[in-house]
Amino acid sequence: MARPDEKRSGLAGVTAAARQAPGRGLPPVHLWNPPHCGEIDILIRRDGVWMHEGSPIGRSELVRLFSTVLRKDPDGYCLVTPVEKLTIRVEDLPFRAVSVETRDGALVFTTDVGDEVEAGPDHPVVVETDPVSEEPSPRLRVRADLWARIARPVFYELVEMAGTESGRLVVRSNGAAFPLGPAGADAA
Repeated sequence: MARPDEKRSGLAGVTAAARQAPGRGLPPVHLWNPPHCGEIDILIRRDGVWMHEGSPIGRSELVRLFSTVLRKDPDGYCLVTPVEKLTIRVEDLPFRAVSVETRDGALVFTTDVGDEVEAGPDHPVVVETDPVSEEPSPRLRVRADLWARIARPVFYELVEMAGTESGRLVVRSNGAAFPLGPAGADAA
């Protein structure tokens, strides 16, 4: 067993760093500037499944733990501790918004790793349309430059909640308006 003053690296170091402050919110990864130590064989698939060395990480608590030390830097996604930075791969976006509800005039999304995010000026809902398939590709800013892909059933809920403004479907949250796409028969 490692001594308390011993620095751990790799997966053990990431796990130890994420566990340091239980119940105290997210670790301050934006303040950490450790050296880049290479890659770790972790992939976040398009469907939100976290993989390690080709196998799904089956413990949701471990995925949640890793998600708290995830950061996007100019060179890509990485898991960050005070002493090291390890690059990981992400096929689409790191999180999925899997549910939405309204609370006191706000749209509150829950992600697949348990984060609750109130849409608003700092947490916009953005809908881009794929130029080839013309399918909407909705996302929500979770924190910093980390985004959640809004799951299709959740997007349909937003469309149902939307009002029409200037020919567009629009939802509002925390005083901000978020266009979802054109209103009419061919919307979403």
